[in-house]
Amino acid sequence: MELQLALDLVNITEAKELVKEVEAYIDIVEIGTPVVINEGLHAVKAIKDAFPNLKVLADLKIMDAGGYEVMKASEAGADIITVLGVSDNSTISGAVAEARKSNKKIMVDMINVQNLEQRAIEIDALGVDYICVHSGYDHQAAGRNSFEELSAIKRVVKNAKTAIAGGIKLETLPEVIKANPDLVIVGGGITGQADKKKVAAEMQQLVKAGA
Repeated sequence: MELQLALDLVNITEAKELVKEVEAYIDIVEIGTPVVINEGLHAVKAIKDAFPNLKVLADLKIMDAGGYEVMKASEAGADIITVLGVSDNSTISGAVAEARKSNKKIMVDMINVQNLEQRAIEIDALGVDYICVHSGYDHQAAGRNSFEELSAIKRVVKNAKTAIAGGIKLETLPEVIKANPDLVIVGGGITGQADKKKVAAEMQQLVKAGA
């Protein structure tokens, strides 16, 4: 089980400072969609250059032109790139094919996917590396979380690793770990805390114990 730090509401300078603080306790750093929108793929390259020992995820939420967008993210140094589960199978397949050329990985984000289990079976067959259940900001505001969704995809996914994102905090992490995802993605649960290093260290300890 690995721990991913999601960075959404920062610029490149702030991102570097934040990652430096918790670098020892995370496996993957995510350049979130808002950062990519504000800063472009320069943010991915800046973080990869500054922290070469960490894996970097570019949260592009690709919906079309999968191969091209994965190529561009790969060139910027991304190790993992996200594609939306609601996109066409050809988009996902194109993303996977391009990722294989440069030894990168594809994560499919299942946000807003209907018929979750059936779609997870279909996506798993396309050769993706991770399938991620995700309660977005709007879902969290409505009081939803992804714990049940994680259990649902765990029942059917045979090949891909599973991941969970959305509103995970130190106090809810034990419940997440019980569902045994391969990857736990935390944003504000670390970045919004006064002592980020302490919280990240405690989270890492729980994640590694649950691995």
